[in-house]
Order: sequence, then C-alpha cells, then structure tokens
Amino acid sequence: MLRVVNHENTPVRVLVVDDEAGVRTALRRGLSAEGMEVTVCSEGHEALRQGATGSFDVILLDVLLPGLSGYRVLERLRHRGIHTPVLLVSAKDGEFDQADGLDLGADGYVVKPFSFVVLAAQVRALVRRGDTPARQDSLRVGELEIDRSGRKVSWAGDPIALSPREYKLLVALASRPGTVLTKEDLLQAVWGNDQEVTRNVVEVYVGYLRRKLDAVGAGELVETVRGHGYRMNDA
Repeated sequence: MLRVVNHENTPVRVLVVDDEAGVRTALRRGLSAEGMEVTVCSEGHEALRQGATGSFDVILLDVLLPGLSGYRVLERLRHRGIHTPVLLVSAKDGEFDQADGLDLGADGYVVKPFSFVVLAAQVRALVRRGDTPARQDSLRVGELEIDRSGRKVSWAGDPIALSPREYKLLVALASRPGTVLTKEDLLQAVWGNDQEVTRNVVEVYVGYLRRKLDAVGAGELVETVRGHGYRMNDA
C-alpha cells in the first residue's frame, strides 16, 4: 500500500467531520486505504476542539452540522490562527454557498454526492499545498503550545527546554491528543528504524519528559494507560 506522507515523512492525518454515519465510515475506509490516518467526529463543537489542536494535515468539513455549522467551525478556526487546509463538503451546490465557504477561508468545496477518487486527489493536493512555510506550524493542547517551526515548547506561556528526543516524543503525543500510543508507535515516531533501541527507552524518555512538564505544572498531561501505552490528555 502506498503511504501518503506529509513533509515530516509521517502519515497524513485527516479529520473527517460529517453528521452522516455512512459518509464517515466510507471516508474513513477509503482514506485509510490510501495510507492516511483518519479521525472522525459528527458535530461542530467537537470539530472545533479537534481542529484547533493544529494536529491535522487536512480537515474534511461538512457544512450542515449539529451544534455549530461547518461555516462557523471554519470561521472560528481561522480566527484562532489555525491554517490547516479545509475542504468543505456539502449537499448545497449553489454558487453563493460555495463563495461563502471560500470567503471564510476554505481551501476547496466538494458537492455531495462526490467521486471518492476526485476527493482523495483533492486531499493529496491540499497536503502538497500545505507543505509550505505557510502551513500550520503550531500544535496546541490545552495550555501546551508547540512551535514546530522554531522547535519551541511552552505551557501557559512558560517555556520548557527539551532535548531533541524529548521534543519528538512530545510532538508525537500532542499530534494525537486523547489517543493511546503504544511503545512501538512512539519508537517509530521518535527513533525511526534504529534497531538497537528497545521499548524500555520509551519509558525512560517519558520519565524525562514528565519531570520537565511537572516543573511547569503540567505533570498530568501525559498519562500512562497500563498495558497499552501513553496518552496525552486533551481536556
């Protein structure tokens, strides 16, 4: 299977937001088959919370959503400085509907029913377009902020000095808040294909990272899920 990767050579992460379960399932299956990592949600407030982390490469956003409409989600993301490429998906095919979405900062507009082949091609195009200096270079989880362009980390405004390995570990966890990552996941993300590194080194570096987070009052940010791995709390 061809793996679609971003400029960091990691699988492309896509947030799919749609209130139709069938659409969510079809897009998850199809994009996953393209080698992408897919997260789904069904309502506007959750879409805003997930999208505001800045951890996705592309957001597929339905216009008609419960809670907040796709237009309002997009508007608030752009107001918060989140520049993640957004592809609006809607049953509305009017010129003014499309113009409204593009004026709010959407990067494209797809009308239902759509061709999955064409949609997947648009997602890949947005990934290529997003892999420029203008892409979203900040990850935010609660009071944690990671400036990926400057490799700077802060909690509630207080800087945190991390070693290169600690930084990579934090980015791996912050890129998927609320998701349990196994030691194998973290080994691959931080140490790559280094065959000499064992799973125990993950525990060691999580300990290093926790001590530095604890020093600024963020000691509960990284949680151990016993028997499974580690998770960054996103509350």
